[in-house]
Amino acid sequence: MKNITLIILCFCFILKINAQNIDGKVIEITSTGTNEPVFKANVYWEGTNVGTSTNIDGIFSIQEPPTLPATLNVSYIGYKLVDKEIINNEYIFYLEKNIDLEEVDIRSKKKTTSISIVNPINVQNISRGEIVKAACCNLSECFETNASVDVTYSDAISGLKKINMLGLDGLYIQINNESLPLVNGLLNSYGLSYVPGSWIESIQIIKGSGSVVNGYSACIGQINVEYFKPENASKLFWNFYTHDGGKIENNVLISKKKGNWKSNLFTHISYFDREKDNHGHYHDQNDHANDKADGFIDAPRIKQFNVLNRWVYSGFDDFRMQIYLKGMYEDRVGGQKQSIPNYYLAEIHNDLLELNTKTAYINPNDINKNIGLQTIFRMHNQKAQFGINNYTGFHEKAYLNFIVNNYFNNINNKIKYGVSYNADRFTESFNGNTLQFFDQKTRVDLVTGIFSEYNYSSSEIFNLNLGLRLDYYNITENIYFTPRSNFKFNPSEKTVIRLSYGDGFRIANILVDNLYHLASSREVIFEDNLLPEKTNNYGANFSYCFYLLNREAVFNFDLYRTNFENKIVVDLEDQTKLSFYNLNGKAYANSIQFDFAYELFNRLDFKISYKNNTSYTTYNDALKITSLMPKERALLNLAYATNLEKWKFDFTSNYIGSSRIPKHNYIDVSNNFSNPFIIYNSQITRKLNKYEAYIGVENISDYTQKNPIIDSENPFGENFDASLIYAPVMGRMFYLGLRLSIDN
Repeated sequence: MKNITLIILCFCFILKINAQNIDGKVIEITSTGTNEPVFKANVYWEGTNVGTSTNIDGIFSIQEPPTLPATLNVSYIGYKLVDKEIINNEYIFYLEKNIDLEEVDIRSKKKTTSISIVNPINVQNISRGEIVKAACCNLSECFETNASVDVTYSDAISGLKKINMLGLDGLYIQINNESLPLVNGLLNSYGLSYVPGSWIESIQIIKGSGSVVNGYSACIGQINVEYFKPENASKLFWNFYTHDGGKIENNVLISKKKGNWKSNLFTHISYFDREKDNHGHYHDQNDHANDKADGFIDAPRIKQFNVLNRWVYSGFDDFRMQIYLKGMYEDRVGGQKQSIPNYYLAEIHNDLLELNTKTAYINPNDINKNIGLQTIFRMHNQKAQFGINNYTGFHEKAYLNFIVNNYFNNINNKIKYGVSYNADRFTESFNGNTLQFFDQKTRVDLVTGIFSEYNYSSSEIFNLNLGLRLDYYNITENIYFTPRSNFKFNPSEKTVIRLSYGDGFRIANILVDNLYHLASSREVIFEDNLLPEKTNNYGANFSYCFYLLNREAVFNFDLYRTNFENKIVVDLEDQTKLSFYNLNGKAYANSIQFDFAYELFNRLDFKISYKNNTSYTTYNDALKITSLMPKERALLNLAYATNLEKWKFDFTSNYIGSSRIPKHNYIDVSNNFSNPFIIYNSQITRKLNKYEAYIGVENISDYTQKNPIIDSENPFGENFDASLIYAPVMGRMFYLGLRLSIDN
């Protein structure tokens, strides 16, 4: 079977836009030369949840792809694609019987997490069904049941979480929204919390080397977030959430689904205004309890308003357009209780306005030849105060990405190429002093790039993807060379082997990337002229689908290594200092992961994973284990659903191994390493007609880090630190929610 690529990139500036269905027919060429319609052939956009099947006459009608680029696949077991043509704007696909490898569906039922065996890039797809297994109030919490991405608290004051992958900080992951850069600039600090979970339809996790088309900053992988589209969203969706502490979240999604103009309106409100102090309460592994309050409120008071409006239009056969307009406002206030004299204040404010656009022209004579343009225009204001530390920043961004899709000889030899331009202007100050970067008071980053990517596929058995970027950065006046390659081989129809290699570089925003470390009394020290970070990453993936006792099972193995040519070292080794300097020595990370998924019996899914991370960094000429990075992690997930999914039960346990803690006089850990621990979460969901109610509990065992706020009695003293976090800072939490979905 051969893939037919329909790559649709969308752009628009002030137009309200919409999409039309693509119609066509799938036909079998028989041995006698006659044409017969193919019934129940699979037609779907690869990497998405959008698909359909042909009727008894071989006819199909499918929605346009939710993200761009996208590949329209036609598969039917035992057949291969031999030809295609366009007749009166209908796409006709011709199949014939074949013994070659076919597209294999490794699922006996719809899995909430899946790994493709035909994609040359190691992509894991997390569907909406997996996301709703936990509270998932925002993007940072959408990986609680996933072993590839680790979730940890950033500090003990802000209540925010961060992510890690392949033994490194999530800053080295390129995070996109439908192929557009989503979290960068000032958003590197708290941007994950500004993506409400109720907006998300699916998430794709790419490990290792990805595509060069979307940028240069994917040092260890990419995460792509898909919002609900007008075509497959409910006309009205409402989600209400609250927990036992009193926080309230409300999400309303409205879709316009008919006519030439379609749209989504996403709204989100978060509100919490209580001072609850239970930080001193913890249970250690020996169940020794301490119930002394420390004067700091456990969770900050929050007011967040978030809105996104997407418009889609495709009234022309060969022209596609799309626009996103987003606005966000948040106030977050934490620290000590305000009743305490001269209290320690932690206050974070963000407001953002953003316009994203996409447009594409599709060759009417050949759907595999098209051009597209993506743009981002953003203004972001941020203020953060942690005691005596004050940071203010203003970020203005303009981004353009022009892409051409083509092929030569035949569609087995596809090529993409284009140019990109990224302009970022930062005006920042710290403790009243304007931050300077290479002697610039107002930092302006200009990166101009050209790229090309070639894909060769002789059959579904073999696939090779080669990419190259050249980017010129105005500050260093250097050209950065970014090659990437992905190789895929299918020794059998249920087995895949992948190899990858890729370089990446990122321009660090020193304070923004590490704002949570300002929740301490450390002296902040910058080295002059910090250079961009440069990495190379290579790895291997093996996935195998098989039957065990007549039930489907999936085994997956990942092995990756990341080397740093340069790294901005965040040095916490001296308890009185927070130092930033260029790497002088080695820094690397190795990651090994095993995954096994199996249906134990009807409707009971079992998933287990184990991961070992070996991450080292040179701190002032001494090579040490990277601080606050767990060496081992393991996950167990059990998911059971009754018939017709009226009831759903989910249970997850996460094992977190020991982490190296920077030496501090007030931390009592053995040999500067924390103890391993296990976190248990569970949720029950009841579905009734258009409603879905859920109740759950996080951190069932109520395990928290001992004294997460160091020297909390003297927050302005030299030993105070609330950023050395290696375990949960919040105890057991009960929550409940209600979802309403109306289509008609």
